[in-house]
Amino acid sequence: MKKVHFIGIGGIGISAIARFLFEQGFVVSGSDIKESEVTKELSEAGMKISVPHSKQAVLDASPDFVVYSAAIKSNNIELQAARNAGIECLSRKEALPLVLKDKKVFAVAGAHGKSTTSAMLASLLDGSVIIGAVSKQFGSNMKYEQSENVIFEADESDSSFLNSNPYLAIVTNAEPEHMEHYDYDLAKFHAAYRGFLERAKVRVINTDDEFLGTLKMDSIRLNEGDISDIKVILRDNEPFTSFNLKGLGRFEAYGAGKHIAVDASLAVLGANCEVGLELIRERLKNYRGIKKRFDILVASPNYALIDDYGHHPTEIAATLKSARLYADLLGLSKITAIFQPHRYTRLKANLDGFKQCFSGADELVVLPVFAAGEEPNDVDLKAEFSTATFAERIERKGDFIAFKDSFGVAHILNDGLVIGFGAGDISAQLRGK
Repeated sequence: MKKVHFIGIGGIGISAIARFLFEQGFVVSGSDIKESEVTKELSEAGMKISVPHSKQAVLDASPDFVVYSAAIKSNNIELQAARNAGIECLSRKEALPLVLKDKKVFAVAGAHGKSTTSAMLASLLDGSVIIGAVSKQFGSNMKYEQSENVIFEADESDSSFLNSNPYLAIVTNAEPEHMEHYDYDLAKFHAAYRGFLERAKVRVINTDDEFLGTLKMDSIRLNEGDISDIKVILRDNEPFTSFNLKGLGRFEAYGAGKHIAVDASLAVLGANCEVGLELIRERLKNYRGIKKRFDILVASPNYALIDDYGHHPTEIAATLKSARLYADLLGLSKITAIFQPHRYTRLKANLDGFKQCFSGADELVVLPVFAAGEEPNDVDLKAEFSTATFAERIERKGDFIAFKDSFGVAHILNDGLVIGFGAGDISAQLRGK
């Protein structure tokens, strides 16, 4: 029985690995900068969790090794204490070979849609699941089974997907993101994706992506035109998308819009290497979406409230198209978007895209940047989003959203479709937590 201590254990990706090792019999402890819903859940599961970071937390745990998240800097007090004590310290990226060794890994990567595609794939295949989002089907970012199979969401942001040991590799798209890790070198970025795919025995790629469409390696390819007759329908005020896929017949998945059909198609093509089509068709109906991805919090005849993790212009534009489809089905004419920019570097690098992607909304409310540890840069939000309304925070009032704008005027959003975007704490604000 080995002991492992996680620094930054509250992160959505690293907490899934902690849960997985705990289920495998490891003694797991960990720490984070503050208490969260995730740290509470881990503590209730039997892991010793310390808040905030402290030197004593890691020394008292006396672990065989330490795993630290990508958010942890080299001057972190716990990381320094562990290294000074001679404890082996591994980044999440470095720990992946240990976690996934001897497993048959079904890995999903991509700038957009990888969490959704991973969760869909998890509904189709038997095996453990380690993803960077909470699947509403099984209520967690990790599901453990006594199986060699692991469905794994592979991360390109720090090139850790190169350590994911894929048997099957699915790539949803390869739009440039996290370019600071790749020295802003597109060739280096594309080489990482190519390396990820080359490591797999079976590959599934979306050739609508400009880069993926150029690849000559042997792969199962989802081409433009393979998906047809897309229809979005409502059941109990919830959206479902049905579509035809090549010559494989008709499928239906929870969610609204073309991107749902694309993600589901990639999952179907991947699962079809292991499972028969009729079983896939039935199992896909078990997928119920993922938390914070077009997550419908309220749906009524006159009003809907949605929480979405979208924090990149491409994601936001695609989700607003789905929101318009959903609003039309509900008979709602107005869409109000609430945007909490995530990281100053991302905001500046994609500023033009952010200014254009909200064209699908009728009204826009902008919150302060969620810094995620970054220092402010010279982007003037009020100048760049001159037609938006600005607020410091939003507040949940029953089913509705209230806020005071920058002039102190009180607003209540209680009609139409209201959708919040961001990877910061906007989700907690939308949920009244």
